[in-house]
This record gives sequence, C-alpha cells and structure tokens, in this order.
Amino acid sequence: MTGFPPDYADATVRPSPNFGERRGGIRPDALILHYTGMESAQAAEDWLCNPLSEVSSHYLVHEDGRVVQMVPETARAWHAGKGSWKGVSDVNSFSIGIEIVNPGHSLGYPDFPTCQIDAVIALCRDICRRCTILPQRVLAHSDTAPGRKVDPGEKFPWDILAAAGVGHHVEPVPIAERGVLAAGMQGEAVEELQGKLAFYGYGIEITGSFDAATETVVAAFQRHFRPARVDGIADFSTRETLARLIASLPE
Repeated sequence: MTGFPPDYADATVRPSPNFGERRGGIRPDALILHYTGMESAQAAEDWLCNPLSEVSSHYLVHEDGRVVQMVPETARAWHAGKGSWKGVSDVNSFSIGIEIVNPGHSLGYPDFPTCQIDAVIALCRDICRRCTILPQRVLAHSDTAPGRKVDPGEKFPWDILAAAGVGHHVEPVPIAERGVLAAGMQGEAVEELQGKLAFYGYGIEITGSFDAATETVVAAFQRHFRPARVDGIADFSTRETLARLIASLPE
C-alpha cells in the first residue's frame, strides 16, 4: 500500500503492509484500545509498519497527541490476536484498533499524558460517530484477551473518556472486605458471577467453580472497571460494580 486518505481528519498517514479484508463482510462495530508496550514511540510505529512483525493497528496515538493512521478503517488490521468478545473470536474483523504509546507494565508503566488522552478522546469520538459504535463496545485489549494481555492497563483513565462520551462506565463501588468469591470456591454465587461476566461480553465458561480461568477474567474486569485493586478476587466491590454496569446497559 503506497498511501490512502485518512479516515480521521487530524491523522497523518503512514501505511502499514500488515492488513487484510474483514472476514464475512463484517463492518467494524467496536474499538479496541491498546498500549504499545515498547521502549519508544518510534520503535512502536516502525514495528507496526514492518512486514516482518505481522502486526498493525489502524491508529497510533503519540504522547504529544499526534495521531498516525496505518490501516484504513475498512480493512482488517492485525492488532488484537487471539481473543473473543460476546462469543465472537475474530476480534480483528469486528473492531478498529488504536495503539496508545506507553512502554507498559514491563518498562515502568508511566501515566498517560493529558494531551495524549485528549487526542484519544477526540479520535474515539470521531470513529464512534462515523461507525455508530456503542459505548459498551469500546474495549480494552485485556477485555478481549484476559490473561494474555493487560493493556492499556489499570492506569488508563476510562472514567475521563466516559465523561467525554467515550465508553461505558459506572463509578466503581468502594472496596469492602466482604462478599468475597475467590479461587477454589464453588456454588451458585460463582455461577452467577460467571454468568454476568459472560453476559457483559467476557469469554468465560459457566461452571460454578472459581477456577484459574475465572480468576483471570475477574482480574481483566477489575483492570478496566475497578482498577483500585486488581487481584482476581471477586469481592463485593467487584461484583456490585459488574451488576451496576449491566443494569446501566441500554435496553
């Protein structure tokens, strides 16, 4: 690909060769937010455009707010990898991917600069308007690939995005040491928790047993929606925050 007009007016274009057609004629109806997880912004941008990497994203947002588009929104970028949401496993076909420059957990995980978040908000609002993406379909990479991915992580300000009209959010219920469901527990309460996580969209098997997979999904939920403590333990705060999220979904 030698070039294409940007879908987002404020983006500059640097084409990546790493893309394909969306399978089954699917139109994108979700946004997946990532962090780059590399030492520098330039290294991340170069990697996403390197044919040897076999990875890409539709957009990259730099720390200073610059937006680079690498793949047209009509095409299937290779940003999400193995995962699922709402029972659909080809995340790349139903989503638009946004990489946000941040070195990530293994390299210090700094806060996201305000100007970068402002740029992410403006980009997301424009995409959601043009593609009719619902708030509950603005997701973290860690939502679609629990355990395998943790980005953009617990420092990402989902509350600020939601206040600007991007994403689904409720105020997390304060942490309270009661109503705990944890590894090894079994029964109807665990089954109910798993059912609610699956209803919201997470890929989780409803077994009634709080196994390692359930702990991983609970941690992914916490990382996005109850970031004050990410421990994979479904305490009252986690369970009630999940219940309030579901109750606030549009009918």
